[in-house]
Amino acid sequence: MNRLPRAALLLSIALAAACTRAPGVPPAIADSRYLYLWTAAADSTQPDFLAVLDVQPGTDRYGTLVASVSVPGRRNGPHHTEHEMPADGRLFANGFRSGQTFMFDATTPASPRLDGSFGGIAGMMHPHSFLRLPNGNLLATFQMAHDSSGTRPGGLAELTPTGTLVRSVSADVPTVDARIRPYSAAIVPALDRIVTTTTDMVSDAPARTVQVWRLSDLTLLHSFDLPDGPAGTEGTLTAEPRLLADGRTVLVSTFSCGLFLIDSLASTKPSARLVASFPTRAGADCAIPVVTGNHYLVTVPAWSAVVSLDISDPSHPREVSRVSLDSADIPHWIALEPNGKRVVITGYGALEHRVMIATFDASTGRLALDTRFRAPDSDKPGFVTSARTWPHGGTGAGVPHGAVFSRR
Repeated sequence: MNRLPRAALLLSIALAAACTRAPGVPPAIADSRYLYLWTAAADSTQPDFLAVLDVQPGTDRYGTLVASVSVPGRRNGPHHTEHEMPADGRLFANGFRSGQTFMFDATTPASPRLDGSFGGIAGMMHPHSFLRLPNGNLLATFQMAHDSSGTRPGGLAELTPTGTLVRSVSADVPTVDARIRPYSAAIVPALDRIVTTTTDMVSDAPARTVQVWRLSDLTLLHSFDLPDGPAGTEGTLTAEPRLLADGRTVLVSTFSCGLFLIDSLASTKPSARLVASFPTRAGADCAIPVVTGNHYLVTVPAWSAVVSLDISDPSHPREVSRVSLDSADIPHWIALEPNGKRVVITGYGALEHRVMIATFDASTGRLALDTRFRAPDSDKPGFVTSARTWPHGGTGAGVPHGAVFSRR
């Protein structure tokens, strides 16, 4: 009997496995090779930059610096990037202090390049968050507008991947509190809705408002306040709305460590109720969450931890795991690897000049610190961003904020 050559045999086995994969189960996604860090220069005389790390597991280059790309100006205040690397490889990153947004072309993942920037658009200033729309364009939240009477609420804009304005709408309408500032958003195509939060990045106004817009024409439909919880503050400082796996349910976090479920989102009278809360820490906010399957991951500074909640019943989230850092660490930003296996963590306090990675088990929700991610001569995990010479020519400490994994 004729026997297949070994290469042909392996190929036939792989093809057979692909053909017998259960319907609806996607093929395995490879580990990300690179991690991008949107970084402020601690020395204000030097430029801010995007740093690139090699994060392919199992190699001797794991956690090493590959490249960095500087941006024009000084003290831009690198803040939010998109929360995941978009499919087109064009990453938007805002410098909130300067009001400039920078666009990076990462289609060559190891060597991204700066490919444009913009400031105000349609009379609106200081964009904050960027989310991809179903058509591939971006929805940007703009915190404010400027006119002769002073600073007013900003609004929303749809932009092409090259930053060209498609349409925009102001949040500055007579029925809305003039102190609100569009902060972040969740896009809900199945209900033709957008949900936005309203915390002001500049002032300490205790924003409680959530706004609901019609996605198809950007009409503002509803503005309502989050209710009080037992502490009386859980509903203040509305932060990050997130769409759940069913494509119709939205959870909204607050910087005051509350978690709210939006009820009747498609109705004429949506509302919200508190479904979970965490202890607060003076001078530090509960911040960026990630939704993956039936799990909700969020930073909790009071515990110096990233917490994993089971949200299979979103009205009753329950903690299933947490990864605890040092007590002086204040985790703030997290982002998930495209294959769902790792989470990057940046923050403040002792974490200001250190980037951490945690592993994540999607089946159980378990988080664990990736102790392999460290410098060869370090006794602590993490990539240290202090006392460095960067490939773009800068020296000294970097302060990373937004961070995303590359796509494979």
